[in-house]
Amino acid sequence: MKNKKIALILTSVVLLTGCVQSTAILGPAITVAATGNIAQAGFTYGTNEVFKKETGKDTLQYVSDLLEPEDKNVTINEDLVALVKSRIKKTRKKLLQKKVIN
Repeated sequence: MKNKKIALILTSVVLLTGCVQSTAILGPAITVAATGNIAQAGFTYGTNEVFKKETGKDTLQYVSDLLEPEDKNVTINEDLVALVKSRIKKTRKKLLQKKVIN
């Protein structure tokens, strides 16, 4: 009987995960289940809610927006391109010289 209840709960969790409106409570719930530390879970939930209230974004969305540049047409410094090309040419020349010697 106990195994059937566990199987039913696990199946429900798997099937109903799309029904969770906010994932902010999911992390602290997992923390409580894994560690039993209610204070840490409460702190995590509280900071997530404050962060969402202040920025309008959850923490994952905020970090991903920081990492992705808004302007996709980023120009590369021409001096940098020239430097890289010259280093590639020098490296190829050295490699070809080693290959001829061997």
